Amino acid sequence: MISALSRLRPLPVLRALLVVGAVALGSGSAWAQDKPAVRTPHAVITLAKGGEIVLEFFPQDSPRHVENFLALARKGFYDGQRVHRVAPGFVVQFGDPQTKTLPLDDNRIGGGGPGYTLKAEFNTRKFERGVLGMARSNDPDSAGSQVYIMLGPAPHLNGQYTAFGQVTKGMEVVDTIRVGDRIKSIKVVP
Repeated sequence: MISALSRLRPLPVLRALLVVGAVALGSGSAWAQDKPAVRTPHAVITLAKGGEIVLEFFPQDSPRHVENFLALARKGFYDGQRVHRVAPGFVVQFGDPQTKTLPLDDNRIGGGGPGYTLKAEFNTRKFERGVLGMARSNDPDSAGSQVYIMLGPAPHLNGQYTAFGQVTKGMEVVDTIRVGDRIKSIKVVP
């Protein structure tokens, strides 16, 4: 056995090992590329008056906000709520559970939430038409359940509020929403 090993030339063996290693490294990244892409979560808002809005989320930019919204939607938290704010050219806002029972002119409307708050996840997403943002008070870490859909661009919100999704279908429905319109359901879809 020793005589067989001594007859091997070290340089060709080293070259062979380097080639095998390079091929293994190169094909390792190819194998990694063959993995299925992570699916982006989606949800469908159905309005009581008719119409659907499809949302896509940004879990890579704001994971806690995405998970919070999806968890609330799965529990039916938003079902039956009313839109409590429409600012033409700016936002449509919902997510205050008090809108299920209080009159919309009650001064408590717009102040309700899930009973907890989230730490801000400001990111580089631009607040353009169709972007889904998390409403909050002056405290950056005060968001909970109230969200808004942008009706137009608002660069002054960039980096100051958490953008966590966008409308991918149904902006024409969003454009028809009025204060008092009821959300029939929000369903999370695969």
